[in-house]
Amino acid sequence: MNLEKVSYAPETDDANEVIYRKLRKHFDGKIVRKDLTKAIKEGANVPVYVLEFLLGQYCSSDDPKIIEDGVRNVKRILSENFVRPDEAQKVLSGLRERGSYTVIDRITVGLNIKLDRYEADFSNLGVRDIPISSDYVSKYDRLLCGGIWCIIGLEYEYIEEDRKSTPIRIMKLTPIQMPHIDMEEIKKSRRAFTKDEWLTVLLRSTGMEADRFSTREKWLQLARMLPLIENNFNLCELGPRSTGKSHLYKEISPNSILISGGQTTVANLFYNMSSKTVGLVGLWDCVAFDEVAGITFKDKDGVQIMKDYMASGSFARGKEEKAAYASMVFVGNINQSVDVLLKTSHLFDPFPEAMAYDTSFLDRMHCYIPGWEIPKYRPESFTNDYGFITDYLAEFMREMRKETFGDVCDKFFRFGNNLNQRDVIAVRKMLSGFTKLLYPNGEFSKEDIKEILTIALEMRRRVKEQLKKIGGMEFYDVNFSYIDNDTFEEHYVTVPEQGGGKIIPEGLTNPGNVYTVSQGKSGMIGVYRLETQMLPGNGKFERTGLGSDRDAKEATNTAFNFLKASASKISASISTTTKDYIINYQDLNGIGITKFLTLPSVIALASSALSKPTLSSLAVLGDISISGTILKVEELASVLQVCLDAGAKKVLIPITSAAELGTVPADLIGAFSLIFYSTPQEAVFKALGVE
Repeated sequence: MNLEKVSYAPETDDANEVIYRKLRKHFDGKIVRKDLTKAIKEGANVPVYVLEFLLGQYCSSDDPKIIEDGVRNVKRILSENFVRPDEAQKVLSGLRERGSYTVIDRITVGLNIKLDRYEADFSNLGVRDIPISSDYVSKYDRLLCGGIWCIIGLEYEYIEEDRKSTPIRIMKLTPIQMPHIDMEEIKKSRRAFTKDEWLTVLLRSTGMEADRFSTREKWLQLARMLPLIENNFNLCELGPRSTGKSHLYKEISPNSILISGGQTTVANLFYNMSSKTVGLVGLWDCVAFDEVAGITFKDKDGVQIMKDYMASGSFARGKEEKAAYASMVFVGNINQSVDVLLKTSHLFDPFPEAMAYDTSFLDRMHCYIPGWEIPKYRPESFTNDYGFITDYLAEFMREMRKETFGDVCDKFFRFGNNLNQRDVIAVRKMLSGFTKLLYPNGEFSKEDIKEILTIALEMRRRVKEQLKKIGGMEFYDVNFSYIDNDTFEEHYVTVPEQGGGKIIPEGLTNPGNVYTVSQGKSGMIGVYRLETQMLPGNGKFERTGLGSDRDAKEATNTAFNFLKASASKISASISTTTKDYIINYQDLNGIGITKFLTLPSVIALASSALSKPTLSSLAVLGDISISGTILKVEELASVLQVCLDAGAKKVLIPITSAAELGTVPADLIGAFSLIFYSTPQEAVFKALGVE
């Protein structure tokens, strides 16, 4: 790579130049040019955060010559000193023969209480219990907290008389991760940047070019950082492939682990009873699951323990309860378009079945990022500009986990009455996370908080909207809002994708087309469409789309027999002997066919026979028995909620259900024109708009 050609020299009035000058002034030695990382990373199998630390040390200059020499130095250091696990014995042999050796390795230090000394373990070199000076430990406290990557000068001296002690000694240790981070320096330096500049720096630090994304897309990518800066935060992101859903958790932070889809165990994730060790949630700040569709637990109680942990941050194993602070992230792919998914199912559909319909599990999700709004990554999506060394950013986020900003909005706003306790917790966690990322010094305006509050309410409402689809009336209150403490104005927050694409269309449909809402085979409430065709014939009745469901077939036979017996009461022009009828039944929500099809089928057959369409935006509720007795609607409130979501404006409802309207919220009843019927014939007349 010719570094002369890509030397960084933008125009003086360029916004990027302004950001660069501020970074050099306030964060010198902690920033790196991201195109250098890309150039070396392609050939070196070391973590990005180690690589960037070295580049920050050797290439922190505007001079292309110094940068080129720096890159050469970094490559040389990596090739000569980086310990590959399969070459550990070769390095140890070199150390013994030469008497000294410099290595790059990850070191973890622990206190040996019996010998009253600190001892170091080398990750790749594979040696343990090497004595280390307490000076290093007090200077670089991260050695004790999970370990850091260092350049270590080792000496080898075997003493015959002292066979018990190790011949390896640490002569010099230089961290190549941030050994310590000065939070006050960051908070003070943040004042030099505007909000947009700081947002740009944060995104560039993760490798992305902020200028390539819209404001909305920047905020969505910022939301991916929330689990890294907030304790016990549960995030879900589903979207198309190649949008970088797992990139942040795998490449950028040394404090998160990505579990690629597949089986996992309670012992691995939470607590191993036999070895008495805490699992991944105790060792990492963030545990991310890639390809959610493949998540399975070998243990039957896996999902239950995960639910317990996601709600409270603790879990019970054996005789005691354990607490941990790791955030949970679930990322995966959506294979259909979002419009199709919303019409036929819900946005958690890609999850495995044990989770996708478990409302208590999904209710624990604090945030749902709409991954379909983030564009697919292209080469130009990645930045060539300056950003923080990833390890510096990761350590900043890790330190900020100790603080909480959840109450930042209380001075300016309060929540509307549709938010329950879980909603409030979720929104407060997002408020805290976004504020810590953008305003770590706690200096913000009312407008800044309003912007964060709006996106936080939207991310949580997306979860609640899906719960409403799955769980019905239990999750009816989705109209999230916030109230301004000064003006007492209430502002409602919507979810963009809920807007269009109603299942029941506006305007007149073709004769014979009927929409009905009722309970499906699975017990869930769904929308069903009947499409009827009438042909010359001799009174045959055919049905398609019912599969092998006996109850549904029986209901449709009842409908045709009822029409044969009662056709003359409806209209003399309905013939069941000189015409053939075909009805196609469609389960629009994919929840299994319903058995409540007698009345809808009678209306569809009559509509087709009379060539008269039903009223526009009409949903048919209720059913009849073979004798024509009217049956009331089960779970009326939930059925009406589904009608509203499906786009119905008029509802045909049996008079026997009128008494139950008292259990339905007033604003839900007010959303429809209710049309009551007391006989099947009246139902047909009113559905076709005949007085």
